[in-house]
Amino acid sequence: MNELNFLSEAELADACAALRRGEVIGLPTETVYGLAGDAANADAVRRIFATKGRPADHPLIVHLADATQLPDWASDVPEAAQRLAAAFWPGPLTMILKRAPGVLDLVTGGQDTVGLRVPNHPVALALLNAFGGGLAAPSANRFGHVSPTTAQHVRDEFGEAVPVVLDGGPCKVGIESTIVDLSGDIPRILRPGQIGADAIAQVLGQPIATGAQQASPRVSGSLASHYAPDTPAERVPTERLDTMIRQAHGSGESVRVLALRHLPNGVHGLVMPNDPEQYARHFYAALRSLDAEGAERLLIELPPDEPRWLALHDRISRATVAPSDDDAP
Repeated sequence: MNELNFLSEAELADACAALRRGEVIGLPTETVYGLAGDAANADAVRRIFATKGRPADHPLIVHLADATQLPDWASDVPEAAQRLAAAFWPGPLTMILKRAPGVLDLVTGGQDTVGLRVPNHPVALALLNAFGGGLAAPSANRFGHVSPTTAQHVRDEFGEAVPVVLDGGPCKVGIESTIVDLSGDIPRILRPGQIGADAIAQVLGQPIATGAQQASPRVSGSLASHYAPDTPAERVPTERLDTMIRQAHGSGESVRVLALRHLPNGVHGLVMPNDPEQYARHFYAALRSLDAEGAERLLIELPPDEPRWLALHDRISRATVAPSDDDAP
């Protein structure tokens, strides 16, 4: 094994060869595992969409080895992008920029913008440096389902359909990257993540808008229903949790509970950390674990209504909305 501990030179060579053949692989990042393919190869990008069951108009995020590759993918790299790259890359921040002429429509969903980031994971960076190009890498799960944070999650999701899965251990961040749109006049966060608006505003020296507008680019993870378990899930305020558990038990309904405190005796579920970064690290794995138990309903206790929990409120909200026809692949 090399200094990455997780990845042998043979595994690295095999993964590069698979990507150059136009195949897709499971790739660890610090956020979640990605389903990676050569972002410059139309057949590889189509394979990503087909494997995930993802609608073709949904843009993909292109992962780069370092910020020097930005001009290969973006026609304009404003000073704001340079500042954010210097401050947060490698790291869980995706920037939306005006696309370069050669970027595939398949990658951008037909838009004039492209999402770019440099992941902060030694395996991902080793592969990106060895491969030499950009990798389109949405989360390695079926479209709309719970994102994977271990290699085993990817194997469970796809089996032999994705034979090459690089194991980089559990993801340290655990939820998807912050997406900030720099393609317009005002920087705007389109998807919250570990890096918050205050941190971005401090680097840029100006306020940051939040939430998509009608003119905002479409981005990954922006559907009302997303990151969702198969078990119907419901957000529950702390003050109502005990009542809803009693009602479920009284009706004979089997429930599982994702809680932020100790569970009452006889209640099946998991207790999550009270720190948002630790909660995020374990959130998707906890959802997958409880989903696999086959209960009739999943109750998720809402975290505190505080800015530092914003990204988790976003993910919990999307995990507890029933899919509509518009969200279907």
